[in-house]
Amino acid sequence: MGAMAETIPVCCAACGRRHRYTAPTYPCACGTPVAPPLDPRGTPTVVTRRVWEEEWIGVRCTACGAESRWPRPELGCPCGTVLCVPVDPTAAGRTGRPPGSRVPAHRAVPIRTARDAVTAAVLYLRGLGHRDVRRADQRPPAGIGLAAPGVVVHVDATAGPATVRDVECLWLTAMAEPAQGLYFSLAGYTEEARTRAGRLEVPLFLLDPSGTVRPVNAPAVALDARAG
Repeated sequence: MGAMAETIPVCCAACGRRHRYTAPTYPCACGTPVAPPLDPRGTPTVVTRRVWEEEWIGVRCTACGAESRWPRPELGCPCGTVLCVPVDPTAAGRTGRPPGSRVPAHRAVPIRTARDAVTAAVLYLRGLGHRDVRRADQRPPAGIGLAAPGVVVHVDATAGPATVRDVECLWLTAMAEPAQGLYFSLAGYTEEARTRAGRLEVPLFLLDPSGTVRPVNAPAVALDARAG
């Protein structure tokens, strides 16, 4: 038995269509699945703009007590409206785990948006042991920058493959920290980018639309062995 994810009714504020929304579950670093506590009495709000600090909520694991930040619950209505699902700010994360069970450290989350790509990268980083993942202070030229103690990360959900310049920009940022640079791309990499990353020892990962993170060069394979 996994986490007891909540399901609540959600009414679209734009078209009035009613939905049943089930809270997503995420793996705590201790292995226990946690889910954001939904508020059935709350009112869904329409997402009209994106503010990074508002994209995340704290969810506490009742097994180990650790609080982690995960993407806030959202629902996409067929009318095209994106709704922010209300969360109960007074409740702890819902968890559940039978004795001896273990949740994979980097559970796959289907990637449909740039936000999903970030979520997949964050889940993978947690599998590597990086719990304090946050937005990087320095933004990359394109995509989204993340950071955790000892690492800087570039999440690229653009339509084109990452280039040599993209890899070199990440490498320079990592050298300035100093930290290890990791690159996650949804569209892959040019051959020149792979060659350059190999020489600079920058781990390259491919974000599969299914949410699976795949290493594409030797430095990434070495890290992936740790995440498994």
